[in-house]
Amino acid sequence: MSNLDTFVQSSRPPPVIVTTSQEIRDRGSIFVASVYRATSIEDAKATVRYHKNVVHAGKEVYEISAWRCMVLKSGRTGLGGPDDFELRTGFDDGGEQWAGSKVLKIMQAEGTLDAVVIVSRWFGGTLLGPARFKHIETCAGEACHKFRKIEEMEECIQTLATLDDLLVTLRTELNALTSDAGPGGTNGETAGDGDSILATPEPRSTIISKPHDYSGIRNTLDLTKARRLIHARESAIRSVKTLIAGRENGGQM
Repeated sequence: MSNLDTFVQSSRPPPVIVTTSQEIRDRGSIFVASVYRATSIEDAKATVRYHKNVVHAGKEVYEISAWRCMVLKSGRTGLGGPDDFELRTGFDDGGEQWAGSKVLKIMQAEGTLDAVVIVSRWFGGTLLGPARFKHIETCAGEACHKFRKIEEMEECIQTLATLDDLLVTLRTELNALTSDAGPGGTNGETAGDGDSILATPEPRSTIISKPHDYSGIRNTLDLTKARRLIHARESAIRSVKTLIAGRENGGQM
C-alpha cells in the first residue's frame, strides 16, 4: 500500500516537514521545496514516498529529491569519533530529467546534512525549458538556507538550556554560601541581560528556577538575539563564579 494506511500501520511516526520555500509560479507551473530531516538513505527514500503518496496523494506532481546523510560505517560503533561516519548522498529526478542532481548541488553548497530536500513541480501545460531548472534551484536554495537557520537556532537554544541549568546550580551554591555568611552578603549582581543573579539571599539552599521560554526567538529565527543571550548567560556564569570564589576565600572579590 502506497497511501496513508501504510504509515498508520507503521510503528514509526510519519515524517514532518521542517521548512518550505515560497512558491514560484511560471506559465501555469508551480514549484515549491520542502525539507525533512533524514538520518539514513532509507529514511530519505521513505520520506520521498510519504511526500508523494500521502502529502500530495492523488495529485499530478513531479517530486524531485536529493539527500545527504552522515551514516555509521559498516562495523563501526560511533565511539571512534568522526572517522566512524561517512557521507552518503543521492537524488531522484522524480520524472524531471536532470533535476535531482541540481537539488543535490544546492544542498552541497548550503552544507545541508541529515536531510532530504524535495522540490515539487505541478506542470501547467507549457514547457519552460531551462527556466525550470532555475526555479528548482531557487526553491531548493531558499529551503536549505531556512533549514540551516533552524538547525543553528536549535543549537543555540540547547546551549541556552545548558547554560541556564548551570547558572541555577551556581546560584544555589552562592545562595548557600551567602546564607552561611549571615547578613551583609551579596546584593544584586546582574547577569547582563536584566536577570538578577541573586538579588536577595534566599533562606533555602536550593533556588527553584522556571525554565526560560525561547519560543519567541525560535519562531522568528532571531539568531542575533540568541547569540546575545548566550553571551549574557556566559557573563552571568563568570560573575557568579567570581562571587563564589570570593565567599570561599572569606570575603568578596
